[in-house]
Amino acid sequence: MIRLKVALAAFIWFCAAAVQAQDYPARPVHLIVPFPPGGPLDISGRLIAQNLQELWKQPVIVENKPGGTTGTDYLVKSAADGYTLMIISSTPLVTLPHLQRVAYDVMKDLTGVTQTTLLTYALVVGRDSGIQSLQDLIERARRAPGQLNYASAGNGSGQHLYMELLKAAAGIDLTHVPYKGAAPALQAVLSGEVPMMLDVTVAALPLVRSGAARAIMVTGSTPVDQLPGAVPFDRLYPGLGIPGWHGIFAPAATPRPVLERLAHDIQQVLQTSAVAERFRELGVEPSGVSGDAFNAIVRRDYDRWGEIIRRNALRAD
Repeated sequence: MIRLKVALAAFIWFCAAAVQAQDYPARPVHLIVPFPPGGPLDISGRLIAQNLQELWKQPVIVENKPGGTTGTDYLVKSAADGYTLMIISSTPLVTLPHLQRVAYDVMKDLTGVTQTTLLTYALVVGRDSGIQSLQDLIERARRAPGQLNYASAGNGSGQHLYMELLKAAAGIDLTHVPYKGAAPALQAVLSGEVPMMLDVTVAALPLVRSGAARAIMVTGSTPVDQLPGAVPFDRLYPGLGIPGWHGIFAPAATPRPVLERLAHDIQQVLQTSAVAERFRELGVEPSGVSGDAFNAIVRRDYDRWGEIIRRNALRAD
């Protein structure tokens, strides 16, 4: 009898959730961006929000909540009804819990809705650095271990972590010079204060196009058309790269029918030619992997970055 009541209650809940999904969204949806306005993630989030708004005939309000874990903290405390979502890049989501104490459990308190884009980082060198290629960099580093510096947006940043991958794969020693943000780090490369930096491709593209910097490597397994001469990391070191991505998340208890409706509609937006072309202009590739498959990617990256961080005793600022 108890089992029957439990089964009946579960069935009623599922039916109610299914009805909710059919009516969803019945009011404005809020999309949290845990970074300041104007950056690559903010641009991606606003592009998706605009198109979802047109599809749903409901406002999709983008809210910027920068500052470490602020945006994620806000999401996990929000109602699990599909009306508060977050778009975030992979590195801060899956690395911060290994670098510092956080008030949430990524794998228990969040659920992935859709991986929106795959993104790459580009290793850029200053115009006057004298470094001509990745092989040139590796040879120089081997001749003078620890004497070549690289800039990053800070300890534990994506730029820092991906450079640690390169150092381990190539067997070289480079010295990390952390700055307070990506903008001052890039400026240090342009001024010749530091010879190199790894940053998201969308930030590197204008510098390369202007001739202020040269791209010698991109993360991932395929070349970036806009960066000729930048060798793909995964082609040199198969299996050692960890792809970067942007993705949309919801609180873990969000009803599955609502999650499925969200995933379906976000995939529809990503498949439109205008959105896909705009993403490619920004140096990212539309994805659309959703649900269990996306959550498996989150788990894989969470575990792999955790291992790297522990092995190298890394910490955040």
